[in-house]
Amino acid sequence: MILSKVIVFISALIISNPFASFQVEKSQAERKQKVEFSVREQDRKVDVLIGGRIVTSYCWPENVYKPVLYPIRTLSGTEITRGFPLKPREGERNDHIHQVGSWLNYGNVNGFDFWGNGSTGKKSENGGVIKQLGIEGAKGGNGEGVLSVNAVWQDPSGRGLLEEKTEFHFLVDEHYYYIDRITTLTAGDQDVSMKDTKEGMFAIRVARQLELPSKEDVSLLDSEGNPGTEKAMENKGVTGNYRSSEGITGEAVWSTRAKWMELYGIIGNEKVSVVICDHPKNPSYPTYWHARGYGLFSANPLGGNDFTSGKEVVNFSIPAGKSITFRYRTIIASGIHLNDEEINILADDFAGR
Repeated sequence: MILSKVIVFISALIISNPFASFQVEKSQAERKQKVEFSVREQDRKVDVLIGGRIVTSYCWPENVYKPVLYPIRTLSGTEITRGFPLKPREGERNDHIHQVGSWLNYGNVNGFDFWGNGSTGKKSENGGVIKQLGIEGAKGGNGEGVLSVNAVWQDPSGRGLLEEKTEFHFLVDEHYYYIDRITTLTAGDQDVSMKDTKEGMFAIRVARQLELPSKEDVSLLDSEGNPGTEKAMENKGVTGNYRSSEGITGEAVWSTRAKWMELYGIIGNEKVSVVICDHPKNPSYPTYWHARGYGLFSANPLGGNDFTSGKEVVNFSIPAGKSITFRYRTIIASGIHLNDEEINILADDFAGR
């Protein structure tokens, strides 16, 4: 009875005051947590803050050979990315040293390996480098902030192959925030080939707790960051599982196509969901998933050969002076595991942008 009277009152208020609905929307926007940026180019990073707390940093460490978002945290402050190699944590794997935070690159660009550069702990002879050039904008606001950057994809001699312009849109809701990465690559004075390989393209390397149970007899790091006595197959605290928009789960998602993929688990006592959404304007939509149980969570639209046992080959190229834009949304949920309906709403919203 009381609720119905409140609804009638609000309806009457809106009818009598044409600006009332706008004021309600405005008050809701004002209640959303503020997104802010702290640009620290001397430290090679831009901190991203939501509600006054750092959730990630856009950074370009000299020994990583590409800009990354690292670390990535939930709204409550829990790190969902692996610490190794920048800040190793006890119980982590020390494999694939080039997989740091969240990034976008590819394993065969005019024959040069941008994906695996640094895999031996130092710059690879055939490795490409994505060089950070500048911060074009860092505009915060209630519920949303936009970071704009530019970079250049260079071959081992330092020659620029691709100009990169990227916008990161950080948007906030009650239990989660999401990051829309919009990256435009423009070829220089020559055609750029991106031949088919599974080593790509938009990826995140997650914390040990979000890995899937393993049977591998490999040593994990100790408290000093050195190989210790704990083995991966002991699976202490390992809780992760994949689930795709097509209903496929576990490690079976590798090589399949899907509009979105969720990786969910528990870190400490906190439920965590990490979702990557593909976009209809991306090549090969819906994308192939290079998603591994050991913590690599990657969407690769250009690697058909390995994913289909040679039935499909995607030898992509960008003509000289032309551009291609890649769009991905990453959702980081805290305290809940997102269901299909919730993910589909966010995925459809992204698809319409």
